[in-house]
Amino acid sequence: MTDPAKVRRHAERVRELVASVVRSQIKDPRLGMITITDARITADLRDATVFYTVLGDAAAQAGTAAALDSAKGMLRSTVGKALGLRHSPTLTFVLDDVQDQVKHIDDLLAAARNADAEVQRLAAKAEYAGDAQPYRLEDDEDADEAEGDEVEAADGAGDEARGGERR
Repeated sequence: MTDPAKVRRHAERVRELVASVVRSQIKDPRLGMITITDARITADLRDATVFYTVLGDAAAQAGTAAALDSAKGMLRSTVGKALGLRHSPTLTFVLDDVQDQVKHIDDLLAAARNADAEVQRLAAKAEYAGDAQPYRLEDDEDADEAEGDEVEAADGAGDEARGGERR
């Protein structure tokens, strides 16, 4: 198995090489404002995926994809010679749509903020469905009557024990 640090180094080198070749050697007019964002290479060092972004609309992205596809052979030979590997890795170019994902996440966060604000607004106006205190409490009057009954029972028991009447 290949060392993961070695794989990372080769992937970084592939990214740098492709970026420099695209900047200096490819003269295709279809190539737009391109940025090579990342490169990943398999553990066996045979396949490399290169991620890129293009400034512009869908037509610019399609033109850049076609230009990269037509220059794939030259890029592969340059990368293979520079890396010094037994087999030159095959290159696959993938449009990195980070900006679209960022916009989508921002839209989701804005929707969540709006929903939270609506919940807070509704919670501020909310009232209890029943009483504010839902648990049963003994009334003060019931508690006083219960104490009075206990005092009278205690007095009567004391008189009877002494053999006298209650006055």
